[in-house]
Amino acid sequence: MKIKCLAIDDEPLALEQISIYIDKTPFLEKVALCQSSYEAIEFLSTNEVDLMFVDINMPDINGIDLVKSLANKPQIIFTTAYSEYAIEGFKVDAIDYILKPISYNNFLKAANKAFSWFELNQKQPETLQTTQDSLFVKSEYKLIKIMLSEIKYIESANEYVQIHIDNEKPISTLIRLKNMEEQLPKNHFMRVHRSFIVNLDKVKIIDRNRIVFDKVYIPIGDQYKDVFQAFIDKTFLV
Repeated sequence: MKIKCLAIDDEPLALEQISIYIDKTPFLEKVALCQSSYEAIEFLSTNEVDLMFVDINMPDINGIDLVKSLANKPQIIFTTAYSEYAIEGFKVDAIDYILKPISYNNFLKAANKAFSWFELNQKQPETLQTTQDSLFVKSEYKLIKIMLSEIKYIESANEYVQIHIDNEKPISTLIRLKNMEEQLPKNHFMRVHRSFIVNLDKVKIIDRNRIVFDKVYIPIGDQYKDVFQAFIDKTFLV
């Protein structure tokens, strides 16, 4: 198992140290380094990570406010030179915090906590069963059948997804969006963003790189643009 990591720190030397430690740890994979909260927000708008190492003391938007602003939060390990910030960090469900200056020993202890969390949560019970034209999901202690043709789009909500269907309230179920994506027929459903899968048969309007469902605008992430553009070229007369 590789845990995809993003490190955020406005101090270049501190960021480089975290980068070296990530590279040194076999179960961690570095996907990006950011020197500001704004840079991190931009990166996270089109990319997925599992774990973030976040410096608390940053200008403009501090690390805690950054984490609070995220709709889909990865797991968090805070880094800080001030121990009094630890309580604030745990209020946003951080896995751990590391005091600066950071030794590799303390870094590894925090990383091992994250590894244990991911190992435990990857064993979550399966809540999805699919047939050729429908799927069954567990929601609020009930097993619900949903016709694939009725699904408009599916939205990630941390460990849950919300399935938006025609003329009904969204249905929430405990499963990761990636697991849902793997089970759905790829000729009808496509991942277009780190937080969204759409039913291609329901795509009728595309407005400035966003898919429009009624009053909902779903952005198309950078890493999904080429595949979605191929769908547009094949389907739409432009």
